[in-house]
Amino acid sequence: MTLMKTLLGAAATLALTAGIAAAEPAIIYDLGGKFDKSFNEAAFNGAEKWAKETGGTYKELEMQSEAQREQALRRLAESGANPIVMTGFAFGDTLNTVAPDFPDTKFAIIDMVVDQPNVKSVVFTEDQGSYLVGMMAGLATKTGTVGFIGGMDIPLIRRFGCGYAQGVLAAKPDAKIVLNMTGTTPAAWNDPVKGAELAKGQKAQGADVIYAAAGGTGVGVLQAAADEGILSIGVDSNQNGMHPGSVLTSMMKRVDVAVYNAFTEGTDLKPGVTVLDLAADGVGYAMDENNASLVTPEMQAAVDAAAAKIKSGELKVHDYMSDNTCPAATF
Repeated sequence: MTLMKTLLGAAATLALTAGIAAAEPAIIYDLGGKFDKSFNEAAFNGAEKWAKETGGTYKELEMQSEAQREQALRRLAESGANPIVMTGFAFGDTLNTVAPDFPDTKFAIIDMVVDQPNVKSVVFTEDQGSYLVGMMAGLATKTGTVGFIGGMDIPLIRRFGCGYAQGVLAAKPDAKIVLNMTGTTPAAWNDPVKGAELAKGQKAQGADVIYAAAGGTGVGVLQAAADEGILSIGVDSNQNGMHPGSVLTSMMKRVDVAVYNAFTEGTDLKPGVTVLDLAADGVGYAMDENNASLVTPEMQAAVDAAAAKIKSGELKVHDYMSDNTCPAATF
């Protein structure tokens, strides 16, 4: 029971303790915690929406270390949780090992494809959403230099950076793009101090708009940008309200929708791969009262026009994951 952070509902707790199958959904958050203001928190919001709409309860778990992945997943499966949703690519190998041992349990994983008959894999076109906020950055910059700070240096995060760079250059062909990654281990997702240092370093190189795709590390990027008087771009969740008037926009990655949909399907969860792209409103950019003064109608019209072309197929954004290259930037 030490791994369980929260079990909502007395019946759920009783079922887990006694080893009795409980037809409750469950979610395991990746490292960084469910209140990271980004990826995990978006997943939490999806679970909460489902609970509020249905009156249902769910189990949730926050890991404290990489070593807990398999144990955590097996504990939930043994408790009778069904379906079980995992947030993050790092669960891929573990799920591939565990899923065959629980053929009657449905699993959903976000950001990784796991080919098992009881697994739904949900992936996003982060390159498309990042292209749009890149255009926004290119239209907003006054110095002609913009920045990108990624979390863990993996192809998925380079997909964000590459899409962003393409959007920047589409709006401002002579722009300079400064790219940094926070680290090469999972700790890179939860290092706001390092994020702030990188942001200040990019400002020193002339960047006046910085996009953070770094989980909890991005909180430090957004804070530093506000302190330094430059603009930032949030990711995954709508982070505009964290520093009103300083966050240009946020690249919305609808992890909340993926979790909500999986919980809604319940034990009827359909296996296979689901792609939440721009056309499916799986990605996009955030506009609200917190950034309305930063985005002119002309800027929004230009970005919306590009979005329409991406949705129709007229505009193709190069996906770094397709060949590990980026025509718009060098990592």
